[in-house]
Amino acid sequence: MLKMAPLISIITVNFNDKIGLERTLESVFSQNFRNFEYLVIDGGSNDGSKELLEKNSEKINYWVSEPDKGIYNAMNKGISFAKGEYLIFLNSGDHLKNENSLEIAQKYLGKEDIIYGDLELVGNTHTFIKEYPKHLSLYYFYESSLPHPATFIRKELFKKFGYYDESLKIVSDWKWFLRVIMQFSCTYKKIPKVLSTFYQDGISSNSSNIIKIEAEREIVFKEHYPEYIDYFKEIHTLKEENKILTEYKKKYAHLKNYKLVRLFSALGLVKIYK
Repeated sequence: MLKMAPLISIITVNFNDKIGLERTLESVFSQNFRNFEYLVIDGGSNDGSKELLEKNSEKINYWVSEPDKGIYNAMNKGISFAKGEYLIFLNSGDHLKNENSLEIAQKYLGKEDIIYGDLELVGNTHTFIKEYPKHLSLYYFYESSLPHPATFIRKELFKKFGYYDESLKIVSDWKWFLRVIMQFSCTYKKIPKVLSTFYQDGISSNSSNIIKIEAEREIVFKEHYPEYIDYFKEIHTLKEENKILTEYKKKYAHLKNYKLVRLFSALGLVKIYK
């Protein structure tokens, strides 16, 4: 007898993004794999999003349109109403890569706590694939995170370790992954497929928020891993300097003895590694 695939809860958070919401709805409704429920948490939009949800209410298992306290408050609402064994957050505007995405992912669900795939990133001028590592380390989380639009999370983890920290405005999902994987050793597995498409127009992708993101991450690291933060900063700085050196070597490879690179080194702008 074949084992039934775990129920998946797809959660979409939206606020005044009707165009993006339409794209997300279409993606979810087109999936070939059907053992999922769909929840939409709208923050009281006044741009026609509510009317769009009403129009598609028969295809949505649960939706609400009311003011909230921010994106993580809305995501926590979705968690509290979700009934699936695994949750995935596909926020307004983002979408599953194609109609087979859930079919591909569900084959990996059931054993590990967290399952994640690769992500297609769409910017203003170009599109590229971001590949995520099979092995996750503390230093990896110092620099990066997992892609919530391409990550399936066992709901039981939220009951056991808590929901998203609503005091953080941009990196609460990063903090949650950091804690449950690094501190509590929850299991994970990488799917070698592009599962979702993420549009770089959200709060975490806004260049003006980079300083805020770094500040929030430093607060979390100082709280949970204070003994590592100076060491990781040094590694990060050395890596960035080495990237600069490598690029200049490529650009000015025709110059004998890399004279310009040596000049930059003398000025203290880059370091030469032998």
